[in-house]
Amino acid sequence: MILEYFVSTTPRPPRRSASPMRPELVEPVTLRTLREALADAGFPPLAAAEGVDWGTEVTGISMDSRSVEPGDLYVALGGANRHGAEFASQVAAAGAAAVLTDDDGVRLLAASDLGGVPVLTAGGLRDLVGPLSARIFNSQPADAPRPQLFGVTGTNGKTTTTYFVNSLLKSLGKTTGLIGTIEIVAGNEPIPSALTTPESPQVHGILALMRERGLDAAAMEVSSHAISYRRVDGVRYDVAGFTNLTQDHLDLHGSMEDYFLTKAKLFTPQRARRAVVCVDDEWGRLLAGQSGIETVTLATQGGLEADWSVRAVERVGLGHRFELHGPGEQVLKARTGLPGSFNVSNAALALVMLLASGVGAARLQHALDTADPLTVEVPGRMQLVGDEPAAIVDFAHNPDALERTLASVRRPEEGSRVIIVFGATGERDQTKRPLMGAIAARLADVVIVTDDDPHGEDEQAIRGGVLAGAEEAVRTGALATQVLEVFPRGDAIDRAVALAAPADTVLVAGRGHEVFQEVKGVNLELDDRVELRRALRRHGFSALGAEAVES
Repeated sequence: MILEYFVSTTPRPPRRSASPMRPELVEPVTLRTLREALADAGFPPLAAAEGVDWGTEVTGISMDSRSVEPGDLYVALGGANRHGAEFASQVAAAGAAAVLTDDDGVRLLAASDLGGVPVLTAGGLRDLVGPLSARIFNSQPADAPRPQLFGVTGTNGKTTTTYFVNSLLKSLGKTTGLIGTIEIVAGNEPIPSALTTPESPQVHGILALMRERGLDAAAMEVSSHAISYRRVDGVRYDVAGFTNLTQDHLDLHGSMEDYFLTKAKLFTPQRARRAVVCVDDEWGRLLAGQSGIETVTLATQGGLEADWSVRAVERVGLGHRFELHGPGEQVLKARTGLPGSFNVSNAALALVMLLASGVGAARLQHALDTADPLTVEVPGRMQLVGDEPAAIVDFAHNPDALERTLASVRRPEEGSRVIIVFGATGERDQTKRPLMGAIAARLADVVIVTDDDPHGEDEQAIRGGVLAGAEEAVRTGALATQVLEVFPRGDAIDRAVALAAPADTVLVAGRGHEVFQEVKGVNLELDDRVELRRALRRHGFSALGAEAVES
């Protein structure tokens, strides 16, 4: 549900925030206003756990006791190990205006000294955080200018597509923002964050910051985790895009059907105004058929019917030229310098999302002709760090992404080989491991299995799952593929380069832009791009880019 905003007739001075993930100035809102707004939107009512002055003003919201600022509403939720109410004395000392918690939290607060900080309670507490954040930060008001918001979901291609959207918007003269797994940017300023996926208070704070800075538009990745864990509740996208759905995150969802249903929640009137859905796979076709909002379809493979279709794909260097055909015999001619046919799909989706937002085809064609906006570098996504041999770092970490990436990197020179270095993430879907090993064995000439992020799982067991799939594929397919086990990861990358000739391709897959490897709770500095550049130079090849950690 979306909360309706209203403007108070009694002006109150805004309060300043020093957080990089909030607007600098926030207009206070009373607890009474929050209670009434939630009730009007059909949410469970806020109640007073003890005497509350409903005129108390709030200027922020936080679920993390360490980030509470003066004037915040602190939402104390139950966690895996601790309840947020256990930190109530800490947030009271930090200047929290009020605490909102559940029945368990109320019992814990009975022993806390809150110094008069009011305590509220409500049922379905987690459902309230997004709408409360939206109202407190006034992140997407209906009656005031705000950035046009593009959201991209799907298994693969989310990051690259948001970078394409952002680049296209810039080529049209827009000031833009970006919220993703690699970085968060508002205009030309990066926003520091220790969070891989921001929680809803941060999401709404960032959107309000972008509005405060007068940005025209923003692009955002929307993962299934973000939807499942309510991190994008209260956000409404002007255009939502869908890339594809392939096996991933089954440790969270349990089945592909549940994974799909989670993604489909984005394509409802409460969350988006219009949609662009790629119908290359069965899940996209199913989504397009049941989407609850105005939907434009895109096909990037031949033989599929859609509103827009990709045609005349031609490889040019590492990238591709292609045409995008649409209603009324409209045709856009585009190119992307990024390797991989899947990046044609990502580029086409970005283009159709802008068309769906109201950008005219002629204006978009002019941008394509003058700015080359679809050749933007995306950190850790098909990132080229050497050319002889071709040395590529990519985030491919599931079977479909690995297969697509391997199919796209083989060079046309006779005798050229593909050498891949990869592993699997610990404490995640174990059924992916042999599948990925088999794919690598079928599509590469040399497979070097190593460690990804093992987390708390035994590294040898993880490698064993990948190796089993690779060795079985070699045995049953009578393949000549060489399969090696080399660890740690830096040694595996060095071994790959040592085996390479100038006409070969070395692909380091799985971690992309990540700069730390988590091993049993310890973050070890490791950037695949840095390791690959060092190995190239060590073995007498040239490397592209700096050797420093990039992100």
